[in-house]
Amino acid sequence: MKTEVLTIDPHSPQPDRIARAAEVLRAGGLVAFPTETVYGLGANALSEEAVRRIFEAKGRPANNPLIVHVADLSVAQSITAEWPPAADALARAFWPGPLALILPRRPCIPDVVTGGGSTVAVRVPAHRVALDLLRAANMPIAAPSANRSNHLSPTRAEHVLRGLEGRIDLILDGGPTTGGLESTVVDVSVQPPQLLRPGLLPPGILETYLGPVVRAQRTRRQGELLPAPGMLQRHYAPRTPLECNDDDGWERVRTLTAQGLKVGWMTLAGKSVEETSGVDVRCMPTRAEDYGSQLFAVLHELDQAHLDRIVVELPPATEEWLAVRDRLLRAATTD
Repeated sequence: MKTEVLTIDPHSPQPDRIARAAEVLRAGGLVAFPTETVYGLGANALSEEAVRRIFEAKGRPANNPLIVHVADLSVAQSITAEWPPAADALARAFWPGPLALILPRRPCIPDVVTGGGSTVAVRVPAHRVALDLLRAANMPIAAPSANRSNHLSPTRAEHVLRGLEGRIDLILDGGPTTGGLESTVVDVSVQPPQLLRPGLLPPGILETYLGPVVRAQRTRRQGELLPAPGMLQRHYAPRTPLECNDDDGWERVRTLTAQGLKVGWMTLAGKSVEETSGVDVRCMPTRAEDYGSQLFAVLHELDQAHLDRIVVELPPATEEWLAVRDRLLRAATTD
């Protein structure tokens, strides 16, 4: 299969290119498209056969559920069996936006979408290309990140092509995504609601609308039933071995380079950085939002730099940095 790539204006998408992508989806094909978080890999969420193609293209475990993207709140309600007050409060506050809600599903959603579970993750994306595609296709679109399973999430079309060329039908290239991290996932099918995956919306802002939100304490292993995506112990990982340090990691970098290894070092900006042969230094932003928007792009660059190791200075263990630390620690897990 040859993967078609269409450049599209992220602010004023060309109707003929949206129509082409919608045609592919209606025919049961796979389309990668930008959202405000990362690039998603979409298929008709109501077609078991089409959704199975996502799992095949990504090499994704069958128990890892997908997020269903919809054009508006009314479509979300049409594929969910219940709509509790918590769902209504969050949807009206944050949709369109980087928030996925876990709710009981209707029978129209195939088991393959939910990993065999009784609930479905649903969200309305806040990206013009994604919304225009949803409206033109006139269907809910199941769309995980457009990358090989457990590898780095894509924030540019070239990241998608690098991992999935020849495995999917079409990529809509809308340039780099702005958010850089996947959506926040909240389970509102239980009381009190549970934060299953941290994302661009921090817990504090959710609690403004919900009251206390329980944070999922346990990640899951391969083969376990997963209520939401992003809960596997190892996820979002580069091919290059990555390790995290609570200090800046410089001493570890020096030890590795003394062994003759080539090292990428991600540290926070504003520090004095010593130039050392064999070290690819990346000074990351000190604001969590800016760091998150650049995280995967920088990791993609380092992963292509033929390094032996990537050493990361972990940002502070505060709520503001919760999503960034989650992605880094999962990327560093070897289990």
